[in-house]
Amino acid sequence: MDNGASSYRRFRDEGDMEGLAEIIRDYKDGLIFYLCSILGNIHTAEDIAEDTFVLLGTKKPRDKGKGQFRTWLYTIGRNLAIDHLRKCRRRGEVSAEDAPEVVSDEEGLEEAYIREERKIILHRAMRRLKPEYRQVLWLIYFEEFSTKEAAAVMKKSVHNTETLAYRARMSLRKQLEMEGFDYENL
Repeated sequence: MDNGASSYRRFRDEGDMEGLAEIIRDYKDGLIFYLCSILGNIHTAEDIAEDTFVLLGTKKPRDKGKGQFRTWLYTIGRNLAIDHLRKCRRRGEVSAEDAPEVVSDEEGLEEAYIREERKIILHRAMRRLKPEYRQVLWLIYFEEFSTKEAAAVMKKSVHNTETLAYRARMSLRKQLEMEGFDYENL
């Protein structure tokens, strides 16, 4: 598979529903977590991700072919998330729900507790960052996008994205230090 583009073309051009199913299966989780970094609510992120896939399935937009399929898909999701935030801002809605983490039974309770505490501290520190900082860190470190791909999703130049990523890392480091967290052990 070439990053989802061939599956989408099969669906769009030939009506192959398996192509759309492959896209949803391959990109659903990453898209939801990325959208959660923007929206701050896992349930809303799931809804927006679903809306993204519904848009692909019903309107069948054409990929301009300028970048990777994943970048294009995440850009669509980001735009829908921004639209959602605008609507919520107009209505005065606020979301502050967190997703519970599941701990594996095979791990030691103490190790799992420490790891979960680190995740909580990291996520708490990330929530305190500017939205742009959260987005760029999420795309580059959690989704493993290249700087160029992150720049395309965020609609910024590569240089601006590199600068933003640097500032985001410094801001996150400062937040973690204020929490008393040893970020070297992440």
